[in-house]
Amino acid sequence: MMTKEKRLFGIAIATLMTLPTVTTPTFAHGEKLPLGDGQVSSFPKYDHVYSCKQRFNPNAPGARASGDWIVGDYWYPDRKPTVDGNVMWSGNGAKVTVAGGTRTIVSNLLPSHGTGEFPVKRSDDAYRYDRNPNKIRAQGLVLQLDATPEIAHRASCVPMGMIGVALSGAAIFNALDARGEDAPAHEIQDECGGHPERSGMYHYHNGSDCMVELEKTKSGHSGLVGYALDGFGIYGKFGDDGVEMHNDDLDECHGHIGKVMWDGKEVEMYHYHLTDEYPYTIGCFVGTPVSNR
Repeated sequence: MMTKEKRLFGIAIATLMTLPTVTTPTFAHGEKLPLGDGQVSSFPKYDHVYSCKQRFNPNAPGARASGDWIVGDYWYPDRKPTVDGNVMWSGNGAKVTVAGGTRTIVSNLLPSHGTGEFPVKRSDDAYRYDRNPNKIRAQGLVLQLDATPEIAHRASCVPMGMIGVALSGAAIFNALDARGEDAPAHEIQDECGGHPERSGMYHYHNGSDCMVELEKTKSGHSGLVGYALDGFGIYGKFGDDGVEMHNDDLDECHGHIGKVMWDGKEVEMYHYHLTDEYPYTIGCFVGTPVSNR
């Protein structure tokens, strides 16, 4: 049981509303997770993706079938197949430097860990469900973010494609596939939770054990996983004292204000959290995003 404070966008940033005490859900390894299909919004909304794109084609390319891991309004991650392989790349992780108030992130967007073999082979059990034909290709990325980002007066929508970059060097996308459905539930990824899109950009839609600093730090709080395009940090799924974070602990954009390690110092600031629940990474930008191109 816990009391939570949640910020309301569209009023004053400093205005807080204390909500009733609720019980937070827990999801053990192998349990079912709520399916996020249909949870797309045109404004900041809890448990949703505030998407810049509002119209989706139900016949867009993507997974061709679902298996027994989707049952009604839930899905079972441990039942879902993964793309075979352990292909190593020249990705050395994201190079992050700070100078003159600007954080510069350079990456070829190839992950520092191994990936599955793409395009998916016919002999792979994943081929039955998702015949991803795309090859993983290096991409040139130079992001210049505010080293001390500020909360904007209003939240902004997240685009399709990159919404952030992980310290592993790979891109982070929102929770939606091309059809506007729950991508981690429907699409087949490799064992690191990633796969390439049409241009060859390898990316995650949710948390991955292959992400840097996903586990707890000495204080119990998860370490930094990467940066959103608005400059705020994305951390793993553990909050203060090592307590696993859930949607009920976070605001509409999937973050909150708390103590984190930031550029080598413990500070109290806004940050996002990964969760096992949809939308998994971030639901909207609390700050002002930059273009990733």
